Amino acid sequence: MLRFDGVRVAIYPNDHRPAHVHAIGADGEAVFVLNCPHGPLDLRESFGFSREALNRIATYLTTALAIVCANWSAIHGDF
Repeated sequence: MLRFDGVRVAIYPNDHRPAHVHAIGADGEAVFVLNCPHGPLDLRESFGFSREALNRIATYLTTALAIVCANWSAIHGDF
């Protein structure tokens, strides 16, 4: 699990494909499809986050995409 700027990035072990993460913070929650292994990310849904917050989260996830995709693969296998 990753954390940054008060946002927790989670991959749930009982979750489904396609590869995606849940970004959870005090202001809301968002789900980003990773499109592993190379992206680009797709915002699937968001509740409560501002557009600016979503952009910050997407930027962070893009820079950490290799790590996040490896974590998904370790939990779920293929993308």
